Amino acid sequence: MTDSPPVTDRDVYITRAFAAPRAVVWRFFTDPALLATWFGPTGFSVPVDSVTVEPRVGGAWNLTMVGESGEQAPITGILTAVEPPEYLEVRLGAQTLEGELEDIVLRIRLHDHGDRTRVTLHQGPFPADEMRDMTADGWEQSFVKLDRELEAADR
Repeated sequence: MTDSPPVTDRDVYITRAFAAPRAVVWRFFTDPALLATWFGPTGFSVPVDSVTVEPRVGGAWNLTMVGESGEQAPITGILTAVEPPEYLEVRLGAQTLEGELEDIVLRIRLHDHGDRTRVTLHQGPFPADEMRDMTADGWEQSFVKLDRELEAADR
């Protein structure tokens, strides 16, 4: 398994447990139709036709978040590590409402946690605290949406 570098004050680091088996949570990060259902902060959606996920090293991980008033925030990435159903690493660029981000690494690690799955997310480094904080808030809001999607999928 790929080792992550230390977390710095320029990074986002979130750990959270979800009420679903690891294989299911993995699909919500790698299946374009499922990723589109939850990704993005409150007030943003992701059109499924904007999502590309090629879960292999060198594969694409792209999507576009669209705000309620039509503003677009595309994210483009290349997968640099893929270890199903445990680890994804993506080198990202993004056009955010606050400016452009380049060469940001997103690491997502999934662990069995009893009958739940613990996701550990490490993303960075960010060039400014505002972008780091905005990204952390966006992930927290996205994870609330993911909780709802996982609950609905379990019915």
